[in-house]
Amino acid sequence: MRKTVAAALTAAAILGANGTSFAAANPFSDVPAGHWAYNSVAKLAAAGVVEGYGDGTYRGDRNITRYEMAQMIAKAMAKNPQGISKAELDRLIAEFRDELEALGIRVDNLEKYADKVVWQGKIEYTYHQRKTDPYNLGEKAKSSSNGYVFRLEPVAEINDHWTARARLDGEGDMSSDETTSVTLKRAWAQGDYDKFSVKLGKFEFNPAGEAGLIWDTEISGAEVSFGSKWKFTATGGRIKADTVQAGYNGLTAGDFASELLGIDTDPSTVVGLRVNYGEPAEKGLFGGAAWYHIKDDDLAWSRRAYLDQYDLGEFYDDYGYFDSSEAKSAMKRYNKADIWTVNLGYKFNEKLKLSGGYARNTKADFEKDSWQAELRYGDYGNPVTRTGDWRDNNLKVAKGQWAVWTGYRKFGSNATLAGTMYDDVLQGTRGWFVGASWAPFDNIGVIAKYFNGKYISDGIDGGNGKARKLFGRVEFFF
Repeated sequence: MRKTVAAALTAAAILGANGTSFAAANPFSDVPAGHWAYNSVAKLAAAGVVEGYGDGTYRGDRNITRYEMAQMIAKAMAKNPQGISKAELDRLIAEFRDELEALGIRVDNLEKYADKVVWQGKIEYTYHQRKTDPYNLGEKAKSSSNGYVFRLEPVAEINDHWTARARLDGEGDMSSDETTSVTLKRAWAQGDYDKFSVKLGKFEFNPAGEAGLIWDTEISGAEVSFGSKWKFTATGGRIKADTVQAGYNGLTAGDFASELLGIDTDPSTVVGLRVNYGEPAEKGLFGGAAWYHIKDDDLAWSRRAYLDQYDLGEFYDDYGYFDSSEAKSAMKRYNKADIWTVNLGYKFNEKLKLSGGYARNTKADFEKDSWQAELRYGDYGNPVTRTGDWRDNNLKVAKGQWAVWTGYRKFGSNATLAGTMYDDVLQGTRGWFVGASWAPFDNIGVIAKYFNGKYISDGIDGGNGKARKLFGRVEFFF
């Protein structure tokens, strides 16, 4: 059987791309920079896996023998690559076993390079400082925290299309020198096909494009996506108790529920349908729209009818005692939310991106809108390809990368139910934010953010008090 060089390149690149790095210049005159195989050819040439011909050509349309194919595989494996796919390696060894052994290469020596589990993670140290005055009383409540997280994110191969994934976090408070045990935050199986993917288990719920406007949490359930440039996604499942927090004036349903009814122990039921165009990380236009239906007793605090019953004393008996059973019964009548969201953005080049989004809870009576707009410039976190080190495969940020950004956010308490509310903007507030990040070394980053705004209040008594937030983090990737 004969193979083309293009087919051999594809097979060898599977083994060699992780073990070699990108060449600064392609040595072959007949593989122009715009060719689909340019990067792969350059990588393999830099590693010595392919050599070409004396006239400086690669001749990618030439047929090669199985022995030449086996030689390419052997050369690639000699580079001691890391994190090789076991399924891909098994298929290549099975196909070229005879030729490899004829070359004196023991198959079991190749198999040792296959990693069934790839470990990655980070250590992050975070500082928060909040100054809040929800009711504009002139008495700013100041609070701060100083903690760290040790995170592991293993990925284990199941077969050609499925992987098992997880996230484990161990947390600590540096001010009190207290630590927690390692907690399993996420665990799910993921199947990835050409234009179809599925997740089953407990996984991240932070849809691309929405940028934490509605969700930045975990969900236990299932998610199915179909498409490439246009992608359609359906998500369904439950979110842990106390994650969905409707409310107003900086106070959440949990504040009331814990005082009057006991802490909410019922998880939220969530169903979502989304359509997205493009990718926020890629150059060009991107955007999307979504609808989410949520059921949670805490959502009753987003309805004036429920609050009016409380204000009018309908939850109290004839002796003035609070009747929690009556209050809980009323919750069931107002425990749903329907949130619609749209987002749009444009990435002009590798560094400049403008994005924004809007969300509205059609069931809520106040603080029912959220929106945000952000302008970002920089390359912090962009994919990095360098030469000289196999560990480039695990490079999350590279030395010298940086970014700055600014924007405006309004996080209505009854629209942003579980969004990104811990880095800068607080739930129930609106205002400006700025941020900057920088990588002084490979895989080490420094981030700073500042938010200055006011509470929304939306017609509820009190309100429009100031809210400020200072955020700092140092993160170490591995």
